[in-house]
Amino acid sequence: MCGNALAQISLLNAPLPSPTHLRLPKDSRTQVNITAGCSDKDKCEESPCRNRGRCVSQGWRSYICECHRPYEGHDCAEEYITARFGNKDLESYAVLSLDNDLGDPVTISMFIRTRQSSGLLLILANSTSQYLRLWLEVGKVKVQVNNFETLVGQTVVSDGHFHLITVKLEGTTASLLQSAQSLGLMTIRRVQTHPGDVVFVGGLPDSRASASFGGYFKGCVQDLRINSKRLQFYPIATPVESHNLVKLVNVTEGCSSDNACAVNPCLNGGQCYSMWDDFICSCPPNTAGRRCEEVKWCELSPCPATAVCLPLSQGFECLSNVTFRLESSVLQYRSNRKIEHSLAGVSLSFRTRQSAATLLHAQKETDYLTVSLLNSHLVMELRAGAGMDSPKVTAQSLGPLSNGEWHTVEIGRETRASRWIIDVDGGKENISVSETAVEDFNFVRDGADIFLGGLSQESGVDLSGCLGRVEIGGLLLPFYLDTELNLPRPQEEQFVRINGNAALRYGCWGASVCTPNPCQNEGTCEDLFDLHQCKCSPEWTGSLCQEPTDSCDSSPCVHGSCINLPEGFRCECEPGFTGEQCEVQVDLCENSSCSYGATCLKSVQSYTCLCPRNVTGHYCELPQLPVSSCKGTRWNYSCFNGGNCSEADNTCYCLPGFTGQW
Repeated sequence: MCGNALAQISLLNAPLPSPTHLRLPKDSRTQVNITAGCSDKDKCEESPCRNRGRCVSQGWRSYICECHRPYEGHDCAEEYITARFGNKDLESYAVLSLDNDLGDPVTISMFIRTRQSSGLLLILANSTSQYLRLWLEVGKVKVQVNNFETLVGQTVVSDGHFHLITVKLEGTTASLLQSAQSLGLMTIRRVQTHPGDVVFVGGLPDSRASASFGGYFKGCVQDLRINSKRLQFYPIATPVESHNLVKLVNVTEGCSSDNACAVNPCLNGGQCYSMWDDFICSCPPNTAGRRCEEVKWCELSPCPATAVCLPLSQGFECLSNVTFRLESSVLQYRSNRKIEHSLAGVSLSFRTRQSAATLLHAQKETDYLTVSLLNSHLVMELRAGAGMDSPKVTAQSLGPLSNGEWHTVEIGRETRASRWIIDVDGGKENISVSETAVEDFNFVRDGADIFLGGLSQESGVDLSGCLGRVEIGGLLLPFYLDTELNLPRPQEEQFVRINGNAALRYGCWGASVCTPNPCQNEGTCEDLFDLHQCKCSPEWTGSLCQEPTDSCDSSPCVHGSCINLPEGFRCECEPGFTGEQCEVQVDLCENSSCSYGATCLKSVQSYTCLCPRNVTGHYCELPQLPVSSCKGTRWNYSCFNGGNCSEADNTCYCLPGFTGQW
């Protein structure tokens, strides 16, 4: 309908004005707020919907906004108010009640935000039971229906971001979704709701009951809905259908964050920066870890030049080898009385050629632990318990170890069988199992004296060799005193060396077995750690190169006899062979005297010439003479090489130089 027609209708229905009011100037064309035409512009072209809401035109100059959660209102400008649970770690929860039967299906959805990996989200309950439970476990959403059927999501949601969680109960099927992605389905018994059923959010009034589901929820909940109705903790201005709020306990408005930096969690001078319910530490150099708790001690060069720094979780150790000789001192240790964990293993590395020596000995009253060498085998003896009557463990390595090589030994107890084993060099073939079960040797941490290199200070050193890293229960027996380090060891549990007057020789040094050179006749001495080996010139042999070499012992002549000479040997070759060791077979036909055209036939020690038809002789050097055919009385015969027939039967007259019957 146009604007002019509307104006005419309006005038027809209006009361008639008085004549005075109708008096206008004859040429007046005055118009107020009147435009030509009838505009019907689509209001959605102006994008009136806020927060990504979708505008839907509703005819002439009208529209509605379809809002994305968690926004509401005519223009999607209003956001559902977020409720904060567990602020400052308080126990908080909300109680609401249903004002109608939910019917089928039942859809529960809400936005959650948390950094806590466990906590109760929501429970639906009637007067007799809790028929729907929703909680977090290991950062994943877990749903339980009717106290029996359980469904677990596969995505961690405790990352500090908002996640839309939806649980749908439809008939005998329950589904769990995160945003629009399905996290799983399960079959359930049908759920029946009633007006007055209670909804618990964030926890239960009973803290012990809440603990069964990971405790009270710490985080934020926004836009909680059951089917089409909202469960509002703090109502918005826009009127929406909502279930009844019964109680709020320590639930605050908004999604505030605890100030995690209020009590600075960053160690070793780290700077704390707050995040939502979390913090970040900016760590100084040489520190690491979430709270800067890991000091990179080895980057501070705490060890002497003769040692290698080993970083530990709470400190460092300085590693080195130590050489023991009979004139050395036994090293003595005690615990610092702060060792709390159970000691159940010994590891050490050593190098020696001694067949019998004490490597480690620890003793307190009648309890003792000894690791030694006996007949070149490593032996562990342990007695711990009720005095002299307590059982004793003895375990022995399978193979000899006194060969001058480094060996690493692990001694420990099998947890299940309570048996002690010795593992040498990490090889399964070198495992020896004890037959007696004995508990841990915690007496070592409770004031026992520990010795390296001998049984005691009084008995002195009986080890000639080297010790490397030695640990009891994973704790090092340090070779260095704290006064020798650039920084003190910060770890709380320690073994401490108590005889500081012992002069140690760091590194692994063998005896001077090649000084002076024991090898004679210019032999070269090779140091094999406390053992030497002589490399002799060819004409000398023996452990010290003291014996002349019998050059013919090795039978060097292949086809001949060997003759010893001062400078070596000489071979007399068999016929048909040559070379220094008579290893080359002589080719007799290579320089034969056979005439041209003859074939040389070689044997082992000589050769013969096979002559062609027109020549003869030993070397086929003579021309072939004619053959005479003769008639005998009994048979015919031939005379060769120019021979003539004889009057006597079966004989020939031969030319000079030839003989024979024919």
